[in-house]
Amino acid sequence: MGKIKDPTMSDTGNLSYDWAKSHMRILTHSIDRLKESKPLRGITLGFCLQITKETSVLLIGAKELGAKVVACSGNPLTTQDNIAAFLASNGIEIFAWSNQTKSEYDWCQNKVLSHEPDIIVDDGGDLNTKVHFDKKFQPLKILGATEETTTGITRYRSMQKKGKLRYPIIAVNNAKTKTIFDNKYGTGQSAIAGYLHAMNLLFASKRVVVCGYGWLGKGVARKCAGMGSRVIVTEIDPIRALEAHMDGFDVMPMSQAAKIGDIFITCTGMRDVIQKKHLLSMKNGGIVGNVGHFDVEIDSKFLLKQKVRQVRPNLDECVLPNGKKIHLISKGRVANLIASEGHPPEIMALSFSNQLYSILHILKNHKKMRNLVYDVPEQIDYQVAVDALNSMNVKIDRLSKKQIAYKTSW
Repeated sequence: MGKIKDPTMSDTGNLSYDWAKSHMRILTHSIDRLKESKPLRGITLGFCLQITKETSVLLIGAKELGAKVVACSGNPLTTQDNIAAFLASNGIEIFAWSNQTKSEYDWCQNKVLSHEPDIIVDDGGDLNTKVHFDKKFQPLKILGATEETTTGITRYRSMQKKGKLRYPIIAVNNAKTKTIFDNKYGTGQSAIAGYLHAMNLLFASKRVVVCGYGWLGKGVARKCAGMGSRVIVTEIDPIRALEAHMDGFDVMPMSQAAKIGDIFITCTGMRDVIQKKHLLSMKNGGIVGNVGHFDVEIDSKFLLKQKVRQVRPNLDECVLPNGKKIHLISKGRVANLIASEGHPPEIMALSFSNQLYSILHILKNHKKMRNLVYDVPEQIDYQVAVDALNSMNVKIDRLSKKQIAYKTSW
């Protein structure tokens, strides 16, 4: 028996599910193609993902393919409670509700693992880390896992380096059809949506500081520039910094950007990006938020220890010792999921198609796989791209026999 906030919200959750499903044809066509064979029959899947309308399409699809599905949220604040209610009403064992405490978040993960999943689907690495280092879950026989985020993959690579990884994990985030589109287009759009919902201020003419210029930062920077912002990029990687400069953005250290920025968006997955010293040097009225992952990119603990009042939903005004007011979005957690709804369904269809195919790959090949972090197999990445183009009715050229011969000659 799962635990959710309000079972009466299932009808509105159903409407959101239908809306998302109608825009996720890449994923739903794959599910429909596999339904008859029930390839997940007898398998328990443990999901630790953001509980959104898009995620519900994947979870219901996994159930339709024969799996027992148990789920919790990958973030204590982001669960869409109507979706949790809808999933529970459709036989998904779900332990998730919005605005959880740390202990509630931990309890929900424990409940998922108590069902002894065969395969884990994680977002950030919390569930897999618990299996590895919480003694009560070490007896679990996990066939393998998949990971949705850069943050989670970084944690697993550290475990692998130290010989601690207990089972194979597929880095879904590294698939080309995931990382480029999910981060660049998905977060690029949903970050703007989250900030607009939280602050409802004009982007045009403002100096927007984008921290990090990976695929995520690229997407955010381009969207902000498209809305008329004067974009500043901060980076630690000289190649990415050079790319940002060549793309037409100002590049400078955070210590300099903090003094002139109006809006700050962290996109790194790294801790201590915006520190206390940076916050103290900002202009009065500055707005800071995070779309990377965990709430460690900004020193939100320092901000939330000040005189704080909520001035809008998901927007806290923090009065610093120097008298300046700094506004923090979503308490430093992922603004695009808390202040808004996360990525568009068309983008999540790409990510979740990779997830589905990777689950099936582990099920078929886990005995041959070593305890390593694997990239998504190229044939899966390729198939997801083909499925996406077909769903959008986009046609492309093919090489002729002469071109193939030329390509393979010397």
